[in-house]
Amino acid sequence: MNAQPKDIAAPMRTLIVDDEPLAVERMQVICAKLKSLNVVGTANNGEEALKLSAELHPDLVLLDMTMPGMDGLEVSRKLAAVSGDATFGPAVIFVTAHDNFAVEAFDCDAVDYVLKPVAKDRLSRAIDRALERRGEATDRADSQWLKELWVPHRSELIRLETSQVHRVDAERDYVRLHVEDRSYLLLQTIAGLEKKLDPAQFIRIHRSTILRKNSIRGLRHDGLGVWSVELEDGDALRIGRTYLSKVKAMTGR
Repeated sequence: MNAQPKDIAAPMRTLIVDDEPLAVERMQVICAKLKSLNVVGTANNGEEALKLSAELHPDLVLLDMTMPGMDGLEVSRKLAAVSGDATFGPAVIFVTAHDNFAVEAFDCDAVDYVLKPVAKDRLSRAIDRALERRGEATDRADSQWLKELWVPHRSELIRLETSQVHRVDAERDYVRLHVEDRSYLLLQTIAGLEKKLDPAQFIRIHRSTILRKNSIRGLRHDGLGVWSVELEDGDALRIGRTYLSKVKAMTGR
């Protein structure tokens, strides 16, 4: 599942899962008192929980441990398998009348393990843990892309923020980084650097060229299926056929 990092300022979209209707109702009442939560759905069994999770994309699942059919542990494992990445999957807080599943719960990377009858203060502490984890996950998601580069220049190393780079050209086993009216050579293949750059900010237009998206003024059709990128500085660069569909997708075409 490809997903975007969560907005950590927004209330957590919450799915309540319990096979006892009175337990669901009680949990809804408690959640309504917590400003950090927004209940978007309820489910009475594991199968329904998985279906609603796929439709509603909750940030948090308040999950009963013991349910007929698919129990909470299995639901939790399937949620993790579907998300494919703990950074983007829903946090899970197990809610149960039994205290003998704690080890299994934390093996599933649960945020917390809350015993019934659930007290508002106890659930609030569990929610704080979920919010803290969401902040950490967002930080990890943000940090997966390269933020700075250290490049050799004469007898020193210079720190460049990737936000300063508007163009990257391949030169054999090196790349040339263009920053304003200067350029720097870095021992790095262009394919290796591409994997480290944020695709929301950079796009490869040719096997030898990566551009910062905000340096692109427009696209030009030169005939016979040949397209070029027009840059803000007036230059025009040919788009490689391999990369044309990706460049066009950037414009919504």
